[in-house]
Amino acid sequence: MTQAHEFAPQLLSEVAALPALPGVYRYFDAEGGVLYVGKARNLKKRVANYFQKNHGGTRIGHMVTRIARMETTVVRSEAEALLLENNLIKTLNPRFNILFRDDKSYPYLKLTGAAPPEGEKPSSALQYPRVAYYRGAVEKKHRYFGPYPSAWAVKESILLLQKVFKLRTCEDTVFNNRTRPCLLYQIKRCSAPCVGNITPEQYALDVSHAEKFLLGQTQEILTGLEQKMLGHAENLEFEQAAELRNQMSALSKVLHQQSMETGGKNADVDVDILAVKVQGGKACVNLAMVRGGRHLGDRAYFPTHTENAVDVAELDAEPEQGANPAIAVKSLEALVLQAFIAQHYLGVQAPPTLVCGEPVDKELIQALCAQTGTRLSVVHQPREQRRIWLDMAQKNADLQLARLLAEQGSQQARSRALAEALDLKMEDLAALRIECFDISHTAGESTQASCVVFHNHKMQSSEYRRYNIEGITPGDDYAAMRQVLTRRYSKLAEAVRNPDTAHEARLPDLVLVDGGKGQVSMAREVFAELGLDLGLIVGVEKGEGRKVGLEELVFADGREKIYLGRDSAALMLIAQIRDEAHRFAITGMRARRASVRTGSSKLEDIAGIGPKRRASLLQRFGGIRAVASASAQDIATVDGISKELAEEIYRALH
Repeated sequence: MTQAHEFAPQLLSEVAALPALPGVYRYFDAEGGVLYVGKARNLKKRVANYFQKNHGGTRIGHMVTRIARMETTVVRSEAEALLLENNLIKTLNPRFNILFRDDKSYPYLKLTGAAPPEGEKPSSALQYPRVAYYRGAVEKKHRYFGPYPSAWAVKESILLLQKVFKLRTCEDTVFNNRTRPCLLYQIKRCSAPCVGNITPEQYALDVSHAEKFLLGQTQEILTGLEQKMLGHAENLEFEQAAELRNQMSALSKVLHQQSMETGGKNADVDVDILAVKVQGGKACVNLAMVRGGRHLGDRAYFPTHTENAVDVAELDAEPEQGANPAIAVKSLEALVLQAFIAQHYLGVQAPPTLVCGEPVDKELIQALCAQTGTRLSVVHQPREQRRIWLDMAQKNADLQLARLLAEQGSQQARSRALAEALDLKMEDLAALRIECFDISHTAGESTQASCVVFHNHKMQSSEYRRYNIEGITPGDDYAAMRQVLTRRYSKLAEAVRNPDTAHEARLPDLVLVDGGKGQVSMAREVFAELGLDLGLIVGVEKGEGRKVGLEELVFADGREKIYLGRDSAALMLIAQIRDEAHRFAITGMRARRASVRTGSSKLEDIAGIGPKRRASLLQRFGGIRAVASASAQDIATVDGISKELAEEIYRALH
């Protein structure tokens, strides 16, 4: 028996009417959720393949039985279909596609520099470009190098540039207001352009050398430095020659270290190495980066929906009529790697060489080349240095996936132990949702409450919230807890009582409060007023001597408090969530306290201080702390600030 008769006639007629052209198709369930996005060289044959076969109890069968609606888009070529497919995958997050998180958080190394408006003399800061760590949108007026796999890799590169070329790293406001060299000059990490210790021409040469170093043109730098050193020596300018000799020595030391990592003079300049590991229904793609001939480190990516995507991706890879059947035989590793390349590099500049642990379709490479307008080389079975790189990336992929599986296994065990200990009736442990609250302040100052969320066996940092607590007696933790719980659950309680919104409202399965009977009593009062289940509330009470592992659980619904045991997996999970709430509350409180103490918002509160005068003050003194420490006479030297206004500013900040 086939499955075709189970579908609505309208859906089957749409399938029959599809054209034999390249395109992209999307399947939707009855609720409008996206099930799958796929591409095809021939839409009619590919889509009909899903509805004409009996897929039994496979994942394909599970998906096909849920299809209620279909959308298709016809394009001009298979390359266009590939681009559209992966853009839709990243946008729609379909359940049965292998999906990688759209990671735009790569850091860059930035060299500042913008030409001044025509007719204006450049400021001193613009004459001396700054090297800096950067994340965000790229601006044309600056030069960017990267992307780097981690913040550590960027900072390590900046440190090298400081050691060898002595480029500045200070902010422009600090640079423009220095009167003497800073500590970096004393330890020979900066040439002190802020006080004129180096001419703009000499500094520009160092910047040029730094750019060549980042681009891998190191031999050219050494040759130029050697020629200049010999020239100074012939002219008996031994101090200048010694400076160049020291610079060459530092650069040679760095190059020697890098040559051991990247294979010497003939090493690749820019290359990405991609290794994949699949195990236990999970997958890891490890991306190692080489930029400018330097191995910068690696980053691991873990796709979602791997289990659901297995059978569906294999069906999608079946050859269409007339194609070579051998092409369709792909391992899951190859499917995962291809999904990563498509989603990661489409829309992002790819390096000229990719070294891959699995074969990659030619159509995908052609699409990448067409997008970037450059030639892209993909090496599947590398030799020599590239083989060493790939083996290293593969080892890291194995280790990262093993770590993930171990962490998930322990977290699932902890979730199960907690559900059993508290008698939570959970069919799906991944659905267990815990919210935990903590209060933090310093002697009543800058009180903040934190709410952290545990769901799907892990902390969900995107759902964390902080609450500024106001209108209470300073230091009253009970009043602070009452306020945060009321603010958190008032609207949710209304939504639960409303029949129209009750199905959308999601109360947590457990509400943890960091505290004993007092805090639990306050939480019980709030929940009673809101008409919520008191059985949700659990307090984490410190044990004897406040020792870790001796905590007891206090319940709001009258149950006797319990001690889970020092080695209890359930207590470990509670402690993990409680400690995260404590950390989140403390960092927020400290930031708020620092903001209050430095008066970061006080300038705007002073009558007569608008955005322009505020900017002038901050630029003149380099920051709010410096403004606060300046005298009224010093403040009056800023353009646009009268003596009377300066005195008013001084009084407001003191």
